[in-house]
Amino acid sequence: MWCKGQIAVVLLIFFLCDVFAQPRFKGRKAMAKHQQPAVLQYFEPRAGASQTVTAQCTDSEVIVTISPDLLGIQKPVQPSDLSMGGCGVTSPVGAQPFVIEAPLQGCGSTVEMLGAVITYTFTLDYNPSPIDGLPIVRTNPAVVQIECQYNRLHNVSSNALNPTWVPYTSTISAEDILGFSLVIMSSDWSGPSSSNTFFLGDLINLQASVDSTNHVPLRVFVDSCVATPGSNASAPAYTFIGNNGCFLDSKLTGSNSQFVSPRVAQSVMQFQLDAFRFYGLTTSSIFITCHLKVTLASANVDPLNKDCSYNSALSQWSSVDGNNAVCSCCDTSCANPPPFRRGSGALKHRPRRASEWSTPAEWQETISVGPLYLEQVSPLSLSQSLSGQQDEASPGSQFQDSILGAVVGVLAVSCVAVLFLAYSKANGIANKQ
Repeated sequence: MWCKGQIAVVLLIFFLCDVFAQPRFKGRKAMAKHQQPAVLQYFEPRAGASQTVTAQCTDSEVIVTISPDLLGIQKPVQPSDLSMGGCGVTSPVGAQPFVIEAPLQGCGSTVEMLGAVITYTFTLDYNPSPIDGLPIVRTNPAVVQIECQYNRLHNVSSNALNPTWVPYTSTISAEDILGFSLVIMSSDWSGPSSSNTFFLGDLINLQASVDSTNHVPLRVFVDSCVATPGSNASAPAYTFIGNNGCFLDSKLTGSNSQFVSPRVAQSVMQFQLDAFRFYGLTTSSIFITCHLKVTLASANVDPLNKDCSYNSALSQWSSVDGNNAVCSCCDTSCANPPPFRRGSGALKHRPRRASEWSTPAEWQETISVGPLYLEQVSPLSLSQSLSGQQDEASPGSQFQDSILGAVVGVLAVSCVAVLFLAYSKANGIANKQ
């Protein structure tokens, strides 16, 4: 009996050790921290060699490694001159190479969703500071764009039943698959633009959209858009869409900026921005940051959920979705709902509670694109064009000059002949006398 009891105690001890040795995950799934190389893109003026910057993308951050010889010209850079969206070097002082560790949703990152790929974009800036005690620098600034690309993950549940509609509560719980995107499009809207360089006078095509997988049909709106010369919210800043979807640029400047009507789909909004540059700045780059939001496609548009363009020829606002009455607040303020007035000629907007006018946080997102480079038409090209026109006209001018020369020559010969005859006649008369 004593042996059996001792064996039981030993087995119990082993069982308890095994139980307590097992890891405990309270509703969370352990995820290995894997790494993958980032996509690097250099902008002029660029670093001297691509090997001077490397980056690794993990599940939660990007790790950027920078060589002191960033420009590849044997002139080391200072770590204090490096920044990524306001985040500086995180490696210890004196350590080389320099390292910047940045969270995916921080340090000025922008996120873009195209199809099944999510792209986080960072901008590494090198701005050289003057040499100590001297007002000079011997290196040029450099910009390196870093992209971390991930495949989108979808929540998969039982496929035993596919409902024909999704209730509102389910829509809220599936917020992680409501993907917004803002893309610079080609001139014919056939796909993303292959170039980010534009000239003054061009129309920049932009497309906002939402991927509403597992949702009832949704309608996307461009609530506001701001242009800045840098990736951060730096001055100056130009709000060309504001007041809850009013295209202010066309009203303020008389430009051709507009929302494209009609929509190609309820989940897509296309719009065109008349290209411009910031006055007094040497940089020609601009970044565009837009606040997008959605409502149910079955819902009526209202002063807070609309997209309106201004027609300079008619001096009036018009809604992409047809109800121009919702644009009447574009010249004032659309932040508050209009008062409810009864009567045949009055607007019949029902007063709403504040909760009815607010958009759920998961149904809106702020997205940035850029940099876009704006160039002017070269004066040299214009002078060459005028020179070409003059060259084309020169054969006619030469012909006219030839005729004029011939006429002058004939007149000169005639005058000489007349003078010779007059002289000869005068001599003959003198000899006879």
